[in-house]
Amino acid sequence: MLEDIRQISNPFVRAITSGFFLSTLVTIPATAAIFLVNLKNESAYKFIFYASIASATVGAMGGLAAGKSKSETSKSPLVEAGGGIDWKDWRKFVVDRKVKESESITSFYLKPVDGGMIPNFTPGQFLTIQLDIPEQSKPVIRTYSLSDYIESTSHYRLSIKREPAPPDTIAPAGIASNFMHDHVHESSVILAKPPAGKFVLDVNSSQPAVLISNGVGITPMISMAKAAGLLNPQRHIWFLHGARDGSLHAFRDEVNAIAVSNPNLHIVYCYSRPSLTDEGNYQHKGYVDVDLIKNVVAPEMQNFYGSTDAEYFLCGSPSFMDSLRDGLREWGVADNKVLFESFAKTKPKKVEQAQGLTQEHVSIEVVFSKSGKTLSWNPKDGTILEFAEANDIYPDHSCRVGVCGTCMCKIPEGDVDYEETPTASVDRGSVLICISKPKTARVVLDI
Repeated sequence: MLEDIRQISNPFVRAITSGFFLSTLVTIPATAAIFLVNLKNESAYKFIFYASIASATVGAMGGLAAGKSKSETSKSPLVEAGGGIDWKDWRKFVVDRKVKESESITSFYLKPVDGGMIPNFTPGQFLTIQLDIPEQSKPVIRTYSLSDYIESTSHYRLSIKREPAPPDTIAPAGIASNFMHDHVHESSVILAKPPAGKFVLDVNSSQPAVLISNGVGITPMISMAKAAGLLNPQRHIWFLHGARDGSLHAFRDEVNAIAVSNPNLHIVYCYSRPSLTDEGNYQHKGYVDVDLIKNVVAPEMQNFYGSTDAEYFLCGSPSFMDSLRDGLREWGVADNKVLFESFAKTKPKKVEQAQGLTQEHVSIEVVFSKSGKTLSWNPKDGTILEFAEANDIYPDHSCRVGVCGTCMCKIPEGDVDYEETPTASVDRGSVLICISKPKTARVVLDI
């Protein structure tokens, strides 16, 4: 009964209920005892009256203080109801619409189950979702770019590519993407965290921007192009996208419509293997590369601005982005002018060897404190996340490239080195294990 009272959220109702409960506990036994001992004792009846009042008062005060403690109310990370704009942790969303965009990409329009408002986001940000997939031992967490933009956000759109099994390998097809395509339909409910990410377009900037993508990498670029057209249409934006052919080119009509409403959006589509029916739907045959930027974009930019100083945004396959980053650097574009995002591995930087140890004899003690395992790591074991998984430890993670922050954990002792500078914000005393390797001779992780 006491636990039931503690569950009452309204403090006034909780106080009345608690007071009545305690008063009843005191009054009934006392009255019964007096009837058995002396029915005519007036003092005894006064005692019962005052005891009942006192117990009701004490019970009411106890009821006011008996609500859930802060620690108890924060145990569950799931947001069950809302109305506010911002939220933390997981929130339920229903699939309001499901739209096939190309042979491999499908869009999912998400609205909050609780009917509350949702925050606007910065173009280029992503959403982290959680899926309960049969035959998976734990929920599957994935990160997908937001692919739409409106000034007053009423929904979130995720456009997801069905990932097939890699050719010539025994690796399976994408677990989450195939589940989304095959088993998530209109009215399905999934969990999502708030929009996040630093791969964003500053819509107020006047500097020209070049948005470069291939495949499903087009998704954040649509958001950026729409936002620029709505909020800063004077800014010149070049939209370069590569696809094999028209059947795999998602959002062509949507991007073309943006360009019609915003003449300062300049489109260049490249098809590597166009079909006969693609005639007129692309500008160049081949691939998006630095030569294309030099020969097509740079002259136009020079004409509009008198220089070729611009910001470059890259999103696509790892090899695509590695090639462009190298090419832009060789052309003289500063690294801080090139922003990129990928939810797959790009070329890692060379990681420093552990302090005081030669590369040939590196052996670092890694303590996974929550799992109760102390193991020896060496460079061939890869990142801390890869090392953990190889030893039957499965921390939460999603992107595996330092973008989403899902894998962040406390590091009470030791230090790590990153293969890439983390894109996600890292809390003090914490580390992203998906892109880091042990640096000191002993590392303790809260995993």
